Amino acid sequence: MTTALQQQVFALDAKYNASRAPNYPGFRTLYIRRRSQLLREAERQPDKWKQYLKLRSTLLQQRYGNPNENPSISSRSVSRVTSISNESRTNPISLQKDSVVPTKQAEASRAIVGGNSIAENYAFKGVHHIFDQHSDPVTMVKFANNDQSMLCCSSVDGTLSLCNVTGLPPHVTGILKGHKQAVTGFDWSADNELLASSSLDGTIRVWKVNEFTCLRTIEDPQKSQLLCCMFQPVNNNLLITGNSKGEVRIANVSTGRFMKNFCRVTGNVLSLASDANCKTLWAGNDKGEIVSILCDISGQLCRTKRLNLGIPCSVTSLSYRAWISREARDPLLLVNCSDNSLCLFNIIDYEGSLVLKRKFQNKHQKHSIKSTFCPIMSFRQGACVVTGSEDGNVYFLDIEKPTSKSYLNTLQGHSSAVLGISFNYNESLLATSDLEGLTFRAVCHFRNGCLVAPCH
Repeated sequence: MTTALQQQVFALDAKYNASRAPNYPGFRTLYIRRRSQLLREAERQPDKWKQYLKLRSTLLQQRYGNPNENPSISSRSVSRVTSISNESRTNPISLQKDSVVPTKQAEASRAIVGGNSIAENYAFKGVHHIFDQHSDPVTMVKFANNDQSMLCCSSVDGTLSLCNVTGLPPHVTGILKGHKQAVTGFDWSADNELLASSSLDGTIRVWKVNEFTCLRTIEDPQKSQLLCCMFQPVNNNLLITGNSKGEVRIANVSTGRFMKNFCRVTGNVLSLASDANCKTLWAGNDKGEIVSILCDISGQLCRTKRLNLGIPCSVTSLSYRAWISREARDPLLLVNCSDNSLCLFNIIDYEGSLVLKRKFQNKHQKHSIKSTFCPIMSFRQGACVVTGSEDGNVYFLDIEKPTSKSYLNTLQGHSSAVLGISFNYNESLLATSDLEGLTFRAVCHFRNGCLVAPCH
């Protein structure tokens, strides 16, 4: 109870933070960090916290006015922080009522997870650290593969930062400098020894993580802006990129050159995802399209299907998941669209054809919002996804639940659009980043302990 009330106070401060010293973002960052620290250290009985919350809300409203009258923060909900139940608020609207996966057959998963609901398993202890090493929006955050502590952040300021989030205290271990313009995305190699980053300066940089040095710089053949990148999952010597001329290309890390073969998608290629073997690749653009591409281990590309979402929008994030529970194998693609929606597609054939299964409302019109499947699903009752939003909140949704019950939790604390989001492999930590350059680290509290599910 006390932790939840502490988080409500923190969310209240974050809500008014945009009005506090509007011309001095550095001060706002320092203030919110200090408030987080003081609230963690404070000890009060629950009734005292309730009194404090009520009094502070009154004082802040008198000082800054009603936030609902301020256009810059009018869309931000702040009434609760740690766990907002689906019955207590207006939820995102699912446009289709059919079940996503056959969860009634998932008896083994229910037996392993015990009697806890999925909402109880995704309870959070709160914000435990705030990183502010970047001066501009943090475009993406991602934990290293199978690692609890290594986190990378990319920023519009042209740098990447490596953080140890479990250190005492958590700290930045290194800053990767070299890009001349905004870093649009990055990816870890399978062994976490390399990082590849894409930038508006038209280059891919391959970094040696333990030395914080640039191993290789690869320039786009068209000298166009590079908007996304990823390692080929099976062959980490190949890098897949998307550029501002609508091309999906593959670069060879060893030679430092792009291959001649490429696939034309049209528009700006904003997001990429692939299945586990990279036999099928998906690319999202700024024209409301998702293109399916067949890819072999040598890097040959062949476009197969094009899905038009029916409305001009940007597809800013794609996430693939081959299974949803131990008993329900159902390949899915999770998609963020700038028409205020979060979509879930079923992958129906080897060519990567997509059929819409669920569509949820999520505030998203201007920025590059990302989402992800929660990594531990096979031993849980339900299947959860988490997404950022332009209202400054982080939303958890159970994609198996009916419309009225799909909303699980809402995490608050950011005072601007939440862009990046990443779980570490065992779901003990969740990292989020925002438009003001802050990276929050939240700690997930599992009441039955943390269960690491095998991917089979």
